[in-house]
Amino acid sequence: MNFEEQVLDLLAEVAENDIVKENPDIEIFEEGIIDSFATVGLLIEIQNSLGIDVTITDFDRDEWATPNKIIKVLKELQ
Repeated sequence: MNFEEQVLDLLAEVAENDIVKENPDIEIFEEGIIDSFATVGLLIEIQNSLGIDVTITDFDRDEWATPNKIIKVLKELQ
């Protein structure tokens, strides 16, 4: 499984919604797919599953607005 698939699987698990895999350009916050509580869970899962240390201060809602944007940010943090 490649990095993009790993991130999309992780997002789908945290969001409890496979739409993030089907449409990686969907606005996950605007559409209510992930809320602030799930965001914290996502950051923890990124660290646990991908080994990328991301703090809440690294999180920018605009930069993390879609699954594709999240993949881009995480690739930069690797």
